[in-house]
Amino acid sequence: MWTRDGIRQLVWDRLGDHLLLVVSNREPYVHSRVSGAIQCDMPPSGLTTALDPIMRACGGTWIAHGSGNADRETVDESDRVQVPPDDPSYTLRRVWLTKEEEDGYYYGFSNDALWPLCHIAYTRPTFKEAEWNTYRAVNERFAQVVLEEVGDSKAFVFVQDYHLTLLPRLLREANPNLIIAQFWHIPWPNPEAFRVCPWQEDILKGLLGNHLLGFHLRYHCNNFLDTLDRTIEARVDRDRYEATHGGEKTAIRPFPISVDFEDVSRRARGAEVEAEMARLTKSLELKDRFVGMGLDRIDYTKGIPDRLRAVERFLERYPDYRNRVVFIQTGVPSRVHVPAYRRINDEIDSLIDKINWKYESDRWKPIIDLRGPLSPLTVMALRRLADFAVVSSLHDGMNLVAKEFVASAFDEDKVLLLSQFTGAARELSDAVMVNPYATDHFAAAMKEALEMPLAERQRRMRRMRAVVEENNVYKWAADIVTEMVKLEFGG
Repeated sequence: MWTRDGIRQLVWDRLGDHLLLVVSNREPYVHSRVSGAIQCDMPPSGLTTALDPIMRACGGTWIAHGSGNADRETVDESDRVQVPPDDPSYTLRRVWLTKEEEDGYYYGFSNDALWPLCHIAYTRPTFKEAEWNTYRAVNERFAQVVLEEVGDSKAFVFVQDYHLTLLPRLLREANPNLIIAQFWHIPWPNPEAFRVCPWQEDILKGLLGNHLLGFHLRYHCNNFLDTLDRTIEARVDRDRYEATHGGEKTAIRPFPISVDFEDVSRRARGAEVEAEMARLTKSLELKDRFVGMGLDRIDYTKGIPDRLRAVERFLERYPDYRNRVVFIQTGVPSRVHVPAYRRINDEIDSLIDKINWKYESDRWKPIIDLRGPLSPLTVMALRRLADFAVVSSLHDGMNLVAKEFVASAFDEDKVLLLSQFTGAARELSDAVMVNPYATDHFAAAMKEALEMPLAERQRRMRRMRAVVEENNVYKWAADIVTEMVKLEFGG
């Protein structure tokens, strides 16, 4: 089993004379002013969930956009701050963007163009040249900051996700001695979908600036190679999963991302979690009721309306469960400046109101809406309270919510309902698989979860926990470092 100490030793042994830099749009810690005081929080994000434990273990510098309203007050003269605040173990270097840059680069091209382009969720991407120009300029800004941090040192630069597709090429041309890898946290679409992007060649050439490009699944690797083959002049080696462009080689590899199993499992057993469970049980009137849970960032790819329609169909088809089952929908609204995200919030509001009006009684509402920021303690308590959790993504690269739920289920007495369209479905095959588009099937799966015998629930959860424990986030990082070393140094 890979551990925090193990990945630290691997990085020191293999990359000890290199600086370690992680580069992402989202920062792992946000400083905000609340009621006159500054507080520091970790934003809800699969990326930060995965990478923060690695950085805590290995040290180094994380470069990211400073988005908190008190971020500037907490950095030094070089825009750096040591994190985490309770136990500093690495450096956060913040990149500053204007509101106009954030609107064009993040809300615009990243999330109104690339995000829907890569997810099969029937939301049309929007391509605007002004937003593309801002996206390109922000990638250049990130490149300048990375090169400042590196200076004359040797460095391993680990770039994250779709916000920074141009960065690897910019870095490789500016400093050929850098070792550059990138992990793509969302799906890669098929070539027919990707070809609608007007700047597809620029993006592909940018990504081929990496020495190593990682995806969650081999299927996404294949889609990327197919896209290269049909779009630009590159030699694609499907046996070796490599591409050569302009005399430079890029390895394309699958690395299924995961969570810190031991840490999540340990925190789930805490006495403070038990106390929070008692508080929630009383305040939400959960005693003697079955509890289902959906925990998501509010996004149209997560299938939340489909899930709510399944709850409605469940109550319609199985009336004996009325007054006995409560479904808690949590989640943090995101990207509210993008019209598609405002529409999904409105649709969720409408569905919850409709279903509760239709079925509620004096002492019972079938759906409890807890959208908004929740503390990590409350989130963990909700996982513990849930008899079943629903992950119903219409399309997802991996989905770490599913893995966190499994890691927290130390009593093994829970059921995971998991969309077959998530990357996690490849590993967590003992979940009850659902097709979020098939409402009747989805409702029947909820009944199956509630009526599953204890021995079967425990058998399934025990097997899933073993998978997540073995394939934890440290193994994910170790596989990437090992592959990087093999490519660059031959061993």
